[in-house]
Amino acid sequence: MPSYLSPGVYVEEVASGSRPIEGVGTSVAAFVGLAPSGPLNEPTLVTNWTQFVAAFGAFTDGYYLAHSVYGFFNNGGSAAYVVRVGGAPGGVAGEASGTPAEVTGAPAQAALPAGTPAQLGTFTVTAVAAGSGPLSVEVSDPEGEGPAERFRLTVKDGDRPVETFDVSAKKSSRTYVVTQVKERSRLITVQEAAPAAQLARPENQTVALAAPPAAAPAVPATADGAARPGPAEYVGDSADRTGFGGLEAVDEISMVAVPDLMAAYQRGDIDLEAVKAVQLGLIAHCELMGDRVAVIDPPPGLNARDIRVWRQETAGYDSKYAALYYPWIKVFDPASGQSRTVPPSGHIAGVWARNDFERGVHKAPANEVVRGAVDLELQITRGEQDLLNPVGVNCIRAFPGRGIRVWGARTLASDPAWRYLNVRRYFNYLEESILIGTQWVVFEPNDHQLWARIRRNVSAFLVNEWRSGALFGSRPEEAFYVKCDEETNPPESVDLGRVVCEIGIAPVKPAEFVIFRLAQFSSGSGELEE
Repeated sequence: MPSYLSPGVYVEEVASGSRPIEGVGTSVAAFVGLAPSGPLNEPTLVTNWTQFVAAFGAFTDGYYLAHSVYGFFNNGGSAAYVVRVGGAPGGVAGEASGTPAEVTGAPAQAALPAGTPAQLGTFTVTAVAAGSGPLSVEVSDPEGEGPAERFRLTVKDGDRPVETFDVSAKKSSRTYVVTQVKERSRLITVQEAAPAAQLARPENQTVALAAPPAAAPAVPATADGAARPGPAEYVGDSADRTGFGGLEAVDEISMVAVPDLMAAYQRGDIDLEAVKAVQLGLIAHCELMGDRVAVIDPPPGLNARDIRVWRQETAGYDSKYAALYYPWIKVFDPASGQSRTVPPSGHIAGVWARNDFERGVHKAPANEVVRGAVDLELQITRGEQDLLNPVGVNCIRAFPGRGIRVWGARTLASDPAWRYLNVRRYFNYLEESILIGTQWVVFEPNDHQLWARIRRNVSAFLVNEWRSGALFGSRPEEAFYVKCDEETNPPESVDLGRVVCEIGIAPVKPAEFVIFRLAQFSSGSGELEE
């Protein structure tokens, strides 16, 4: 509290107590697949097609990642994280790459055996993993002033910096270069090449690294040397930040797709059991995170009867965090100048993003045109969709004069409460928005005033949602309720440091079946004829 010691007028800023909750974004996608270049197992943000090409290369024959990302941006997507798995076409993942160790500007040396350490003053540097291009390390001055033993160590993949460490040559320092690189680097190791008393900061220089030792590739390759990742590479590991596990650290993702899984199936690299294993891993990832939905691609070349059998018997997925779209779509391929059939997931993710921007996440992302689709792998009839829609297969259909449209909006859940995709995604949006918008509550005094502020802030947010048409009801009282009082917070709960707020909402459901009942009536009588 301020102290008033002398007469005068005082002006103070006082918090109003209102902490508005802002809606989070719902249109960030993630794609896991194969590309000719780019960082491996590192979620990379791209916000347009040009950035994707610069980081991962353009369209590649036999792979679908580029087509999916292009379809995502073409249909209204604005941001996507891309995870490259496996390796580059034309080179086995884990294959030796790089150049002999040499200092920039020094005379060229003879090629050194793979894994040979490079001298860096009183230290040595060794490449332990291959990049997409030659690896090198650069020593430069750190930012700001500090002890003389501090320096910046940058690992470059070709000309692109991929790892940066602000380290010290002093062994007792908590930023000691050997320790920091060992704990944080995926590409290099640093070892001492002198006694501790003689260790010194290396001079500013750039040193190229010899290739890492050749080893049996973790990812098998096709006959032409192209990467062929198996289920383990797609699923990955959260501790190593590989595959789907690498996406756990990115909070803003709301949809995930794996288009190149079907490229591997088409080539015969994996069977349907492996496809199921990867898709189950994708669904498990989305369920674990609780804020994203998997866009599932079906196997290619299946007719309506086969896809129904695959959906119910082979795959048998039951999840409110996944949606399946069928059939594949045909798009123009700039690389070959011809049309080709691609999985629909990338284009569908773009449709979701466009729908969220134009109408809102509460609106079902259906009856929307699929931009860039010139045809379908198979034309679906109404009778065929009558069999597919009840089992959660969202059809993509061509309508005369109306183009190719998404004609389904269901999840793969058997629970009727989570049948509709927009309901699941809208709850994801509400949960994340309220979670982020109420962080100020933590460690506040747990009393009636706090409960009232929580009710007021959450209610204000939900009123705006109701006004935007996201909640059902003619009045706010019919659309939602917020309960945070003595009943939800009894003394024993307060003693445990808990604040419990109960929120109920009535989300809008899509008008999936529109029925007009027509009957004849006698003119002027106003009565129906029997």
